[in-house]
Amino acid sequence: MSHILHIDASPRGDRSISRSLTQEFITGWQTTHPDDTVTYRDLGHNPVPFVDENWIAAAFSSPADHSPELQAAISVSDALVEEFLAADRYVFGIPMYNLTIPAVFKAYLDQIVRVGKTFAVGANGYEGLVTGRKLLIITSQGGIFKPGTPAAAYNFHEPYLRTIFGFMGVTDVTFITADGLNMGDTVREKSLTDAHHAIKEAIANW
Repeated sequence: MSHILHIDASPRGDRSISRSLTQEFITGWQTTHPDDTVTYRDLGHNPVPFVDENWIAAAFSSPADHSPELQAAISVSDALVEEFLAADRYVFGIPMYNLTIPAVFKAYLDQIVRVGKTFAVGANGYEGLVTGRKLLIITSQGGIFKPGTPAAAYNFHEPYLRTIFGFMGVTDVTFITADGLNMGDTVREKSLTDAHHAIKEAIANW
């Protein structure tokens, strides 16, 4: 039995492609894996706080020394890290905004990428502490940024996500991308059809 953390980062509701695709996957997965459990977090509609000075002071000091202000500053991060570590599979809907990830998802990452919690620094350098997990990232893109395309060099979305999750130890990462969504109906419909097929394949093999 697996426990999935499902996160959507789009601020859109019913018009969100990434939301509809993550829901399609989760619905199909639960149909074939009824004993699995899911925790859902909607960052697009309920963003987490940005890191501030009190957060930094709390994260790099002993909890025994925390004032009430520092305890409050780090409490959201502690809860998010606990939630993240409790899952062994992740399904994240992360659209591309201005060539990279939405600010709400960066704020989330800043809350969970914590030394001693999700990564360590040792004699051999950085070590990810979140191992043995699977991550499925479903993304939507107005253009096409695949390797080998003219705009590939502008893609700071997938490379960053692979790097930051790998930094925490999550290296089994699968991407399903609905791209070219602003490039006309023909391109859009083909991309969505391909994404639906990829979701069915992921449900069967993930």
